[in-house]
Amino acid sequence: MSLIPSVFGRRSSVLDPFSLDLWDPLRDWPVSSSDETSQLAATRIDWKETPEAHVFKADVPGLKKEEVKVEVEEGNVLQISGERTREKEEKNDTWHRVERSSGKFLRRFRLPENAKMDGIKASMENGVLTVTVPKEEVKKPEVKAIQISG
Repeated sequence: MSLIPSVFGRRSSVLDPFSLDLWDPLRDWPVSSSDETSQLAATRIDWKETPEAHVFKADVPGLKKEEVKVEVEEGNVLQISGERTREKEEKNDTWHRVERSSGKFLRRFRLPENAKMDGIKASMENGVLTVTVPKEEVKKPEVKAIQISG
């Protein structure tokens, strides 16, 4: 992996025309541990397409399913959001290091036309959220042969 990020903040092979995330030129630059929301806000999500479905996988370690929301808005925009709250500090506790992130995250993806909205399913296991969006069968256009007269 290069120490210098690409011009657009990510590899060109990963650019996705369906993603609604804003371009962030500093996305791949290391951030200081003082920025508590940066890591959670940059929740990484994989999107793969199989013959049957679009499958999204998000790493959300330490979150319960009640702390994560999966929604469809505007008819074809998949939105995955959540929040990890900071642990309460007790008066007698002495913290030596705080590295786990806290804060909100929100990712949006515009789904393609073949997405079957009424069959979307989500599950969470071992800190990984999996959202499966089934695909509708692509209807092949009918071809009608026309008799040529003459």
